[in-house]
Amino acid sequence: MKIHDQTPFSGLVKSRRSVRKFREEKVPREVLLMCAEAARLAPSADNSQPWRFLIVDDPDKINSIGKKIFSGIYRHTKWALKAPVLVFILADLDFVAHRLGGNFQRIPFYLIDVGIAGEHFVLQAQDLGLGTCWIGWFHFKKAKQLLKIPRRYKICDILAVGYPIEGNRKRPVKRKNLDNIACFNEWTI
Repeated sequence: MKIHDQTPFSGLVKSRRSVRKFREEKVPREVLLMCAEAARLAPSADNSQPWRFLIVDDPDKINSIGKKIFSGIYRHTKWALKAPVLVFILADLDFVAHRLGGNFQRIPFYLIDVGIAGEHFVLQAQDLGLGTCWIGWFHFKKAKQLLKIPRRYKICDILAVGYPIEGNRKRPVKRKNLDNIACFNEWTI
């Protein structure tokens, strides 16, 4: 199965890469708010909009929190200390749609919703010339404690955000062929 998709959106998606090396340049808050606005517009189960974004752009705060949440078994993620911005993506777990629907279907809908919103944030960042990297390897409990996150919220991920160092975006990552991931009307994979 081969498709020829040459839209601006397909170009955006094809050019997006995880970035782990950033310039020291500060990211303007207006730019970060544009990314948060894109995330705000994401769809969610029962329109619950469970996502919350704690945007940390203070270098001292990134350093002090980062040293604690990217240490020990999480030390492989300490490169994120050099990101100009860390965006903590949280889910508000106090929604009936998520509790009941999630328990009944055995699918944590809040993770799907937060993932969609996070990807909206990432794609808007890409469109604005920023690089991002999803981080799931950090000390969740310490992060929640240090950031004084109320109990009803769960930190799901962190996004490292900043202007990428030129040459940082390597050749395209090898992906599975479309035939290996999509089929019509019956299971043929």
